[in-house]
Amino acid sequence: MQDLTLTLVQNELFWEDSDKNLAAFDRIMQDINEKTDLIILPEMFNTGFSINPENIAQKPKGIAFAWMQEKAKLFDAALCGSILTLENGNYYNRLYWVFPDGNHQQYDKKHLFRLGKEWQIFSPGNQKVIIDYQGWKISPLVCYDLRFPVWSKNRLIDGRHEYDLLIYVANWPAVRRYAWKQLLIARSLENMAYTVGVNRVGQDGHGINHSGDSMLVDAKGQILAQGSDYHKEVLTITISKTELGEFREKFPFSLDWDDFEIKG
Repeated sequence: MQDLTLTLVQNELFWEDSDKNLAAFDRIMQDINEKTDLIILPEMFNTGFSINPENIAQKPKGIAFAWMQEKAKLFDAALCGSILTLENGNYYNRLYWVFPDGNHQQYDKKHLFRLGKEWQIFSPGNQKVIIDYQGWKISPLVCYDLRFPVWSKNRLIDGRHEYDLLIYVANWPAVRRYAWKQLLIARSLENMAYTVGVNRVGQDGHGINHSGDSMLVDAKGQILAQGSDYHKEVLTITISKTELGEFREKFPFSLDWDDFEIKG
């Protein structure tokens, strides 16, 4: 079974300035010196987490999306990150997954951040997305989704786990960094999957600080990699499908999972 090499890009974001942010990611991604399969960017990586979409939202497959396609081709790797998107008169916090050949899948954030009034301005998604990539099943989600374990719950489908890797892209405030770390570990344990959280650093336009704390956690709940506090950083690490399979076989907790159905 094929290993998967992940690159977590923990970067500072310029407030509501897409051009500056894309240029900043151009610079920091020069530090990716080894072959990688997947590059993961933060939530709203080209603007920061803004609820002022009128002048900064991009149309589907806009400039920032085209930039993702260019980078995916350049690195011969998939890219994922979310972009503030306007479609049919509605605003979405839309995660794009761009394959090396330029094709893509997308996920619209389901849980809109109540404290930040995102829920009053954006439209929620209602569909989970499972991505097939290099022999892995991957579930990409966005920031506040982390607090809702039912939405991210893994399942057995025809005897196979629905996904192997769970990804959260985020602009998670430093004041709640303890919750961020504990929830990432919890999602790994309860879903018997690798879990990645990629968060930004720096201060946003509202004066809110972000500590980074980007993490990769294995199915045992062990932290395999963690970003430096409050610093820009690129982390590259390889995860093993064989090790995951062996762990699931040795500890078949998933056979006792409850059946459920999500409505609404």
